[in-house]
Amino acid sequence: MNRDELQEKILTILTVDFEFSQPGLDDNLRDDHGFDSIDAIELLGKIEVILGITLTREEKEKAMEIRTINDVLDYIEAIDSSRHR
Repeated sequence: MNRDELQEKILTILTVDFEFSQPGLDDNLRDDHGFDSIDAIELLGKIEVILGITLTREEKEKAMEIRTINDVLDYIEAIDSSRHR
């Protein structure tokens, strides 16, 4: 899956499941959209479904650095590429 397809999926999840209104790729998820730790856990579950994997504890800990939608996309690409080496 390329970045554009991934971006479309993530934006759909954020607008439909988390009720974001017109999210920008560099919006701060917490400050601009009220995204909290419960939301983050739910999003990680959806990322597992998108990738068809179960994230390791280490991979989940790296998710704590995510602040923007671009960070989400970078995070998914990094996990996907590390799993396909």
